Amino acid sequence: MRAFVCYPTTLTILLGLLVSPFLQAKSVTVSSPDGKIQVQVNDEGGVPSYQLTYNKQVLIENSPLGILFAKAPSLSEGFSISDSEISNTDQTWTQPWGERKFVRDNHEELNVEWTRAGKAGVRFNVCFRVFNDGIGFRYEVPEQGAATELSITDELTEFRIASSENATAWWIPSRGWNRYEYDYNTTPFLDVDRAHTPFTFKTGSGVHMSIHEAALVDYAGMTLDQKRGGTLKADLTPWSDGTRVKVKPGFVTPWRTVQISPDAKGLLNSDLILNLNEPNKLGDVSWVKPGKYVGIWWGMHLAANTWGSGEKHGATTSETKRYMDFASKYGFDGVLVEGWNVGWDGSWYDNGDVFSFTNPYDDFDLKALSDYGKQKGVRIIGHHETSGSVTNYRNQMGDAYDLYQDMGVRQVKTGYVADGGKIKRVDEMGVARHEWHDGQFMVGEYLHSVTEAAKRKISINTHEPIKDTGLRRTYPNWIAREGARGQEYNAWGSPPNTPEHTAVLPFTRMLSGPMDFTPGIFDLGFNGLDAENRVRTTLAKQLSLYVVLYSPIQMAADLPKNYEARMPAFQFIRDVPTDWQDSRALAGEVGDYVVFARQARDGDDWFVGALTDEEPRAVSFSTDFLEAGRKYEAQIYRDGENADWLSKPYDLVIETQKVQKGETLNFKLASSGGLAIRFKALPQ
Repeated sequence: MRAFVCYPTTLTILLGLLVSPFLQAKSVTVSSPDGKIQVQVNDEGGVPSYQLTYNKQVLIENSPLGILFAKAPSLSEGFSISDSEISNTDQTWTQPWGERKFVRDNHEELNVEWTRAGKAGVRFNVCFRVFNDGIGFRYEVPEQGAATELSITDELTEFRIASSENATAWWIPSRGWNRYEYDYNTTPFLDVDRAHTPFTFKTGSGVHMSIHEAALVDYAGMTLDQKRGGTLKADLTPWSDGTRVKVKPGFVTPWRTVQISPDAKGLLNSDLILNLNEPNKLGDVSWVKPGKYVGIWWGMHLAANTWGSGEKHGATTSETKRYMDFASKYGFDGVLVEGWNVGWDGSWYDNGDVFSFTNPYDDFDLKALSDYGKQKGVRIIGHHETSGSVTNYRNQMGDAYDLYQDMGVRQVKTGYVADGGKIKRVDEMGVARHEWHDGQFMVGEYLHSVTEAAKRKISINTHEPIKDTGLRRTYPNWIAREGARGQEYNAWGSPPNTPEHTAVLPFTRMLSGPMDFTPGIFDLGFNGLDAENRVRTTLAKQLSLYVVLYSPIQMAADLPKNYEARMPAFQFIRDVPTDWQDSRALAGEVGDYVVFARQARDGDDWFVGALTDEEPRAVSFSTDFLEAGRKYEAQIYRDGENADWLSKPYDLVIETQKVQKGETLNFKLASSGGLAIRFKALPQ
């Protein structure tokens, strides 16, 4: 074939399909390894299109493909299939950290070349990869003609969902002021307007699907705009000048993905997004360390401390040492310190231009704390808030990361707090422009921070981020990110997170990758249980979040005194790992409940987390995941008989029992309740 070739595969089978573009409409088909998913690509009417079926049921009706440019010929009409090639891959690769250590990549690949005849002959490829759990496809546009730069004005990709009138969707609005930080809507599919991805829905027949993208690099983020009922169109987030994407000839787009499962839990067991990303580009990443941390953070959200200087300043030398003492005593790896650097005084949300990322406040001694932490076996976790002033941050980034490298800081939480569409960049003429968090410019800025950090062996946890698209495989120091409503909304949100919020996240936001949700609040009624702003869960549910909401870095987010007041419950947070050998979703329904089992990386112990929405419910699961012939002590943290998030959130039962593989365990979850279990392997 001419043009591009997808990433190398282990076996290539050339079909030799080469058909004249002047003949009747043509089509070519590729199926998943298990034969259940089928993609048919065709050129009917001269329009590149595709159709998706699952178990012989049409899920996506014939839908157009294409790209429009400002000045170059469009890739839309008058095209025919001129060549195609099918190959397959079946290989297993190793994650340096992750939900599972070993990931199987088993797919069939179809690469289709499209040609438009004539004096200005134009060609491009669309590469499809079909897995047992869904599909990915992307455009590959080779150099042709004399153009040196191309401006994309629109991407024509559509997803025409069959029988959408009977489907239910879980979604958040795109192109809004609050980025990705919205309560999830649960609506009929046809009520969706413009939505962010991952976009999850259930068909009338019960099939669960999620549309997203993978390997988003040097391109605009894709949102979905519902046109005619049931037709979702790719809606690329624009630059400030209205252009969608600016590219050089010879480019590839991110993968457009559709995950498919007969039930909700199947979505949670998918590795499709990771498999569509390129392998690790950083080489030895043994310096990337998963772990647990505490931090000077929650007190600011409760208004007990301030980010800015003054008598309530949180990031002081003495306060940081106190947190380091706590972390060292109870086995935590790091202490996050927010508000340590000059620039927080006044309205920090609006004053990003004055932040210094190398100058601490006078009451914060970075060198002394670095030395103190080394003695305690605890590292400072750095923090850089930009308030969306990214040019100011880029100008200081090298010096800031050098300083952290010198001080032994190995993880940095970056922040981009600014309204959607209000990211401030200063162009080459010195003019301030305002961009979206998920536009092409910011896609590049986020990745630039990650690659610059990698040069200093620093990992990045991005808040107010671009959505995750699996780039942690390619850049394993991109260790976590936010990208949804987190715990802080319970302190001051209006309203705070709903009881169903963490029952929706696994099936939506978490399909894209790890989230730094900051779980583990033990003082659930800091303003009183009758206050609007409080944590709307039981204590057991807070523990369950450490298993259900995956992140390789997990925060014990509450104040130290609140953990020391409830030491028996705190033990689970001390015991639970953040890096896993294997992960299995055992049960769940979107927005209702979920049950997850995870095995400690290179260990024998398993952990289970289960949670529910506002409805109390009984859950049961088999211990088939345990090793045969091995006995375990199940250390159980469950809701008490009278537990209820509203009036009795602290009713917690801690008990143990002996279990082995093949047993069925039954539990009752309270309203917005949870369950956390450590299956401790006993000596053989």
